Amino acid sequence: MRVRTWITAGALLLSAAPLGAQGRRPLVQGPPFLEAMTWTEIRDAIAGGKKAVIIPTGGTEQNGPHMVLGKHNYIVTFAAGQLAQRLGNALVAPTVQYVPEGDWARPGFGDKPGVISLPSPAYERLLDAAVRSLKVHGFTDILLIGDSGGNQQGLVAVADALNAEWAASGVRVFALVDYYQKGRVQLRDYLLKTYGWDAQTVGTHAGTTDTSQLLYVHPEGIRTDRLAPGGGGPDSGVNGDPTKASAAIGKVAIDLKVEAAVAQYRALSGK
Repeated sequence: MRVRTWITAGALLLSAAPLGAQGRRPLVQGPPFLEAMTWTEIRDAIAGGKKAVIIPTGGTEQNGPHMVLGKHNYIVTFAAGQLAQRLGNALVAPTVQYVPEGDWARPGFGDKPGVISLPSPAYERLLDAAVRSLKVHGFTDILLIGDSGGNQQGLVAVADALNAEWAASGVRVFALVDYYQKGRVQLRDYLLKTYGWDAQTVGTHAGTTDTSQLLYVHPEGIRTDRLAPGGGGPDSGVNGDPTKASAAIGKVAIDLKVEAAVAQYRALSGK
């Protein structure tokens, strides 16, 4: 039986109780999240074989009238925790919440109040410094994932540069771009096939897929009274129909992204 969680009439109709339902644990609580651990706990985890660390990158961007600006941060933090669980040897660094979002005054996006955009060189310097810090502490596999399109190029640039510099060190940096690139394509294909929707309904930003993922991991970030196809107007910042979102779709989306990241890491590392 297919489980669906539709947003209708300004209410969340939950037919299942995924992690996005009331009563779930906070997104960041204890291991594997570095920010919820003490330094001695991290030291002992590394000594015990947790030699991999994931650096998630999110974003602070407009997501229409119905969804909070931190959408990517909630989603990628949760997904990074799932990825660490799947790998078994990984911890998770704090999520990078400022990423390249394009021109600060880009009409329809960067000009929306609250959007924060880093120039690509600043973003790459931030990632470079974070990776260098984690290398010092004994992590040998440093995994970069990004939940937004603007994050991907910087992940690859930093990984390539540091891998060239550290070629003889035994430390590797992995830009797991399949998390975003392959995961989103697989989800689109799944939705088109399973529900018969067209690409315009699914959308590309703050539509069915994005809203579903946030509904699954952090439903408090959805303003159900502001839901409307296309966000309700051409200047809403929404592409797609968020009224068709469901927590069940959100779970599928995150599972696909995590699986894509696991597969890419296994292929690149041989582990």
